[in-house]
Amino acid sequence: MRSSVRLRPFAALSVAAVSALLLAGCSGLGGGGATASADPTETAAVDLCDAAAASGPVSEAVTVTGDVGTAPTVSFDTPIAADGLTLERTVTVEGTGPELTAGDFVGFAYSIYDGTTGELLEQAGYEQGTMLPQQISADSGGTLFGCATVGSRLTAALATSDETTPTAVYVIDVLSIVPTAAWGEPQEPVAGMPTVTLADDGTPTISIDTSATPPAETEVATLKKGDGYTVADGDYVLIQFRGARWSTGELFDGGDTWDGGTPYSGQTSGFVAGFSKALVGQTVGSQVLVVIPPADGYGEGEINTTDLTGETLVFVIDILGAQTATQ
Repeated sequence: MRSSVRLRPFAALSVAAVSALLLAGCSGLGGGGATASADPTETAAVDLCDAAAASGPVSEAVTVTGDVGTAPTVSFDTPIAADGLTLERTVTVEGTGPELTAGDFVGFAYSIYDGTTGELLEQAGYEQGTMLPQQISADSGGTLFGCATVGSRLTAALATSDETTPTAVYVIDVLSIVPTAAWGEPQEPVAGMPTVTLADDGTPTISIDTSATPPAETEVATLKKGDGYTVADGDYVLIQFRGARWSTGELFDGGDTWDGGTPYSGQTSGFVAGFSKALVGQTVGSQVLVVIPPADGYGEGEINTTDLTGETLVFVIDILGAQTATQ
């Protein structure tokens, strides 16, 4: 079956253990009762503050040393008693950066410890390419993150009556609020390629000389050069993209994240070949322009209005995050 541009939501790609806390169970683990919203940007910032779990004696008793952004040294008395404890959250270090608001994509690092034995179970995010940014709202991550400031370190102690969610201690470093448009250094345009202009929010407009003969092979140009992690084949990526048909210069259905306003993610190996070629070897923070002939797209055939068979495609792709598939 031929791959499509769209893939599954990025939340499904995060590490399972931290997803259970951040993206599935947080709203029911001692939060402030903020109302869930289908659109996280509809939740006011004050609700994100209210969603945070309260500090308590168990989370406050966890000793954490080391600099924010580096793997911490953690100690606590074991076992943590589960009776009466849901989720306690303590701000161990208060950062001096901007405050998180609902809808932000957050770059973070975490360490998870077994609350019974004290054993380190999992770590990610301290090195580039080990964690995708996650979107935060009052009902998705808000219980843990709240409206913490960038540079903060959060310590949480978790226990539930659910046997599949064991007692655990989490140390979360809030590293950044990730822009939803590429932030890299602008590069010189490549002659003969379509041109791209950007709105103030980064939304691209693609201009194609439809009278020109499209290239026979996939062509890639870097419009902005980021300084982040280099995407490898098979990695997961968080991206914005907009696609147009060479034959008409018009956008096509399913080829645009900017219309909905929310970045998308998938594995580089899951996109059509030309789209994957535009991602692999690029750095996070980059914006890429790619022209994809039918052979690297949706196959040869007569161009029509119902699908993309026979069509040369032009995409602008903003690479906002990446996570290696090998962890």
